[in-house]
Amino acid sequence: MLRYLTAGESHGPRLTAIIEGLPSGIELTAERINVDLARRQQGYGRGGRMKIETDRVEILSGVRWGETLGSPVTLSIINRDWENWCEKMSPEPAFKDDGVRVTCPRPGHADLTGAIKYNVRDVRNILERSSARETAARVAVGAVAKEFLRPFGISINAFVSELGGIKAKRADVHLNELINRASHSELFTYDVQAEAAMKLHIDSMKASGDSVGGVVEVIVSGTPPGLGSHVQWDRKLDARLAMALMSIQAIKGVEVGIGFAAAAAPGSKVHDEISYDPAGMRFMRKTNRAGGIEGGMSNGEEIVLRAAMKPIPTLYNPLRTVDMDTKAEVEASVERSDVCAVPAAAVVAEAVVAFEIASAFMEKFGGDSVTETRRNFDSYLQYVRGF
Repeated sequence: MLRYLTAGESHGPRLTAIIEGLPSGIELTAERINVDLARRQQGYGRGGRMKIETDRVEILSGVRWGETLGSPVTLSIINRDWENWCEKMSPEPAFKDDGVRVTCPRPGHADLTGAIKYNVRDVRNILERSSARETAARVAVGAVAKEFLRPFGISINAFVSELGGIKAKRADVHLNELINRASHSELFTYDVQAEAAMKLHIDSMKASGDSVGGVVEVIVSGTPPGLGSHVQWDRKLDARLAMALMSIQAIKGVEVGIGFAAAAAPGSKVHDEISYDPAGMRFMRKTNRAGGIEGGMSNGEEIVLRAAMKPIPTLYNPLRTVDMDTKAEVEASVERSDVCAVPAAAVVAEAVVAFEIASAFMEKFGGDSVTETRRNFDSYLQYVRGF
């Protein structure tokens, strides 16, 4: 079973992730992971922290000479801002200072509910872990998953398809062209005209001390039919992918394929007709409204997912809240934040989807080494072609 855990606080010394269940023989270097960590820090509308941090991963275990060993892989990312927080976030009791307590929870955050749940009178104990800074570790994990999937022809790419109500138009071009266009976009979108309008909207929100959300789209290509299963609720691939996306901070909705639009359309405009390609020796769908998943299983078409991100709740023009100590109405506390983090959310979405696809892939094909996994995979593809 492929699984991972992350640990660390936003202003703690470092973030850590441990991945268990990877086969041996995956080609892996820190530099490849760092590419995705850098992408996460980019994007129009990011805040001051991105000027402080330059995330780089250190591989502490599970890799030797550029290949995984089959043992747990430990990834570590140093928080450069720790030097300014080493006393406020110290694990030692000698540094305790009630004068730095945060008692004004921010609306829309985990602050108040977390303080009640964990019986703390300082919401910093909550906000440090609930912060989206944690996603840096998940991006590193996702980068490892992508390196595992890459030799099997599976790729995961994410885009910003909507921002602040401004929708990007997807041109009828090959996926590689969409990837190319998004790679030259500060907002990771494939529509140049929409990007210009999105930037103006971000500028407007920044000027008013507000924030903006949007929609990210993830496309998985190259998956064989049969990842996931229909036989139990927790083995359904779409359910697992939806949970992974919903676990990202600020994500409030997920759809697969045409998603919610299916509720308003007749069945003839929802379901994908099946055809057969003799040259490719495979069954095909004439359309892909299902988003590549039917009955909880990948069907061989592109997997298309979308996730809706709410505007970041930390506002430089703060909303009203209540002081936990005095119960008086006050302005919410302000932590350093972004006006728009939708492009970063796209990179995180790409990462969590990559891990779930890798997990389902390992369940299907198994193997303690990549060589064994490859043998199982190739045998299955031969079977599918002869079905």
